[in-house]
Amino acid sequence: MSSLPLGAIRVFDCVARLQNFTKAADELNMTQSAVSYQIRLLEDYAGAPLFQRLARGVILTPKGETIAPVIRRALADMGETFRSIREEQNSVLVVSVIHTFASNWLTPRITDFQDLHPELSVRFDISSRLLDYDAEGIDCGIRSGSGTWPGMTSHWLLSGGFTPLASPAYLERHGRPEKPADLLNYHLITPNDNWWPTWFREAGVEGPLTMTRPGVDIDTQQIIGGLALSGGGVGLVSGAFFQNEIEAGTLVKLFDIDASTGSNYYLVYSASKQLPTKVKLFRDWIISCACTPT
Repeated sequence: MSSLPLGAIRVFDCVARLQNFTKAADELNMTQSAVSYQIRLLEDYAGAPLFQRLARGVILTPKGETIAPVIRRALADMGETFRSIREEQNSVLVVSVIHTFASNWLTPRITDFQDLHPELSVRFDISSRLLDYDAEGIDCGIRSGSGTWPGMTSHWLLSGGFTPLASPAYLERHGRPEKPADLLNYHLITPNDNWWPTWFREAGVEGPLTMTRPGVDIDTQQIIGGLALSGGGVGLVSGAFFQNEIEAGTLVKLFDIDASTGSNYYLVYSASKQLPTKVKLFRDWIISCACTPT
């Protein structure tokens, strides 16, 4: 048996509704002969006439009367399903974001965006991988780097500069360092991190670095900052992520020296397709937040 001629289904529904081949052809932007051909294909597939031809139109045969409501319901169900998918796609904003940026910067602010745009839901995709946004259903993301990625549009958000922070409790026990080189005698959180040599060079401490106290190795800024807050040592982190703690005095910036590897934080999205309204709204909001001191 040949395959069901799917293209003829829509034509059948239109003819059944209008009871006229000419009117159906006008509505479907087809020729009358093309409409007749599609109906003939469907009748050949059914093995029975579906319409009775009259002088001024057509009416459904008993077989056509059986098929018509089934086709109408199927087309309505498909239309409703696609509408639901489109509405969901337009109302959910998926943002790929690294853990520390999400926890320490974006999460405390995202309710402001939702207050401004209650019609949108926001879902974070927590990842540090370089994702294929189009393939994985990501609307936009926050990346750390130079700001240039093939096929992506990027907007600068925050400096990736880093600086040593410690809690008042830790400094009360160990004293506050007078000069950057003194930090070599403190408990440095993740002392083997490549950021430490970069920061010491920026601070004018040259030569081989010899740490005199053991440290704890941690791979995320959020946990490094949390350990520093609890008095576990000196953490080297991006000050932008801990600005509230610095202003509240729960973390102390030990020196007015920031170092950088050249990486900063950017909003990125695909440059290969038209930008959806929801991404435009998020772009304008997050750039405004990044440029506004807290």
